Amino acid sequence: MTGDKRPPSRQLAFSLPHDSAFGREDFVVSPVNAEAIAIIDGWPAWPERGLLLVGPAGSGKSHLTAIWADATGAARVAARRLGRDDAPALVAAGAVAVEDLHDGPVDEPALFHLVNTAAEQGARLLLTGRGGLATLPLKLPDLVSRLRAARSITLGEPDDDLLRRVLTKLFADRQLVVDAAVIDFILLRMERSLEAASLVVDRLDRDALAENRSITKRLAGEALSRMAETQGLLWDGED
Repeated sequence: MTGDKRPPSRQLAFSLPHDSAFGREDFVVSPVNAEAIAIIDGWPAWPERGLLLVGPAGSGKSHLTAIWADATGAARVAARRLGRDDAPALVAAGAVAVEDLHDGPVDEPALFHLVNTAAEQGARLLLTGRGGLATLPLKLPDLVSRLRAARSITLGEPDDDLLRRVLTKLFADRQLVVDAAVIDFILLRMERSLEAASLVVDRLDRDALAENRSITKRLAGEALSRMAETQGLLWDGED
């Protein structure tokens, strides 16, 4: 057919809302994260040399870390904030999560000391980052060797099925009745991440309440357009 070229679908980039639910009951299991959640749920059984959990932005690393920390009482620290004197206090918790290894700079001797101290004290380690070990900005050979010995699991990008189920659950958690066609409408226009799903639902909940409207395609389109104006717009489709 000619003269019927559709405009490209739009994709929005969002930040994670502060009140997002990170409990185990809030985690939606799918093939892209099943291996990771199985290990988290298997606590206190844990890889002796630690677990390295990697995946793209919005794949669920923070949620999985929160579930593990809740189950274990683990201390949590951003990799870039780790200092050389922090290891004893962190390891005292018996479990330590070091998050966002990709978000440097990282004090590599401090991280190496933490890994060694955890091994000496029998504390369990969870480390997270984007990309595999080879892509992380770590240069200290002994540290890289230690991390290479850890169990590594890669989270896949959320697929349509997972995002649809997450959107459906987030709406249901807020006691919002939203038609499946509206969810599919949102799915085509949002960033492909779990954080985006959470923020979209939060925005639509607030807009529907403020305007005393049901959540329809029209309301969703208006909300997504406003979010695009204030938070940036990405195109997903042909130029």
